[in-house]
Amino acid sequence: MGPDSSQDAQTVSQVGEFGLIDRVTTGREQPAGTLLGPGDDAAVLAAPDGRVVATTDVLVEQVHFRFDWSAPRQVGRKAVAVNLSDIAAMGAVPTGLLVGLACPPDSSTELVDELFGGMWEEAQAVGAGVVGGDVVSATALTISITALGDLQGREPVTRAGARPGDVVAVAGRLGWSAAGLAVLGRGFRSPVAVVGAHRVPEPPYAAGPLAAAGGATAMVDVSDGLLADLGHVAAASGVGIDVRTEQLDVPQRLLEVGSALGADARHWVLTGGEDQALAATFPAEVALPEGWRAIGAVTAGGGVVVDGAEYEGPSGWQHWR
Repeated sequence: MGPDSSQDAQTVSQVGEFGLIDRVTTGREQPAGTLLGPGDDAAVLAAPDGRVVATTDVLVEQVHFRFDWSAPRQVGRKAVAVNLSDIAAMGAVPTGLLVGLACPPDSSTELVDELFGGMWEEAQAVGAGVVGGDVVSATALTISITALGDLQGREPVTRAGARPGDVVAVAGRLGWSAAGLAVLGRGFRSPVAVVGAHRVPEPPYAAGPLAAAGGATAMVDVSDGLLADLGHVAAASGVGIDVRTEQLDVPQRLLEVGSALGADARHWVLTGGEDQALAATFPAEVALPEGWRAIGAVTAGGGVVVDGAEYEGPSGWQHWR
């Protein structure tokens, strides 16, 4: 249950730090693995595997999201999704989230209620909970989330295990968020499918543990762009990667949007970020798990190429550039 919708409109400065924390935590159901939730100096979570997978992402208003493009609940879901996809990319399952929220004192409590409503919605969809965090005053709204996960007895799948001869495969959508961003940037709000993909990604959470169980040698989530993130795998593994365009799925909807905007839909698929898809490498003799599709091969050497040639143009998103 969320806060009482009958309450008069208020700002976060009016309800105060602890009143705000109460609003976004009271009445929420925690998963069984949360031994001690919000309200103390720290949370306590069960760690049946004996190891904990941890990751952090920071989202800043006007850099990672805009409230004129996305509703607060959508921003909350997206903030959680970009973290949980990192957990899945290690082959783990999510267990809990620590949320830091910095916002101006005149931010409405309704906005914060909706933000956390989206966070809880995305977390509970994978059996996790918001187990703690902090709220502070700031000049720009910023969300920092630490996600925790459990390996369930499996070894983590890092970026460093790819070997020449492995198959490169992906799970999830590619290029949809980039197409949605391009549409929003032109001042449009449709097609709804691509705009929605930018507002709320749909990471293939279950595909990460499936890949780990199915023999994946390396894995990464696609947050900055397929070529950029495969570049991390190539660098960590000391190998080359060749992406083959004849194996890439460029959906008809993206082709239509690209045609309407005068853009190359294939470029969105190769370099667009924020779909939170997963990319992994598998031994050639291994059958790909459900939901995975081959898009290329691991080679000797280094770097990432497309159809054997260097890709022209930026390979993905980079901060400060």
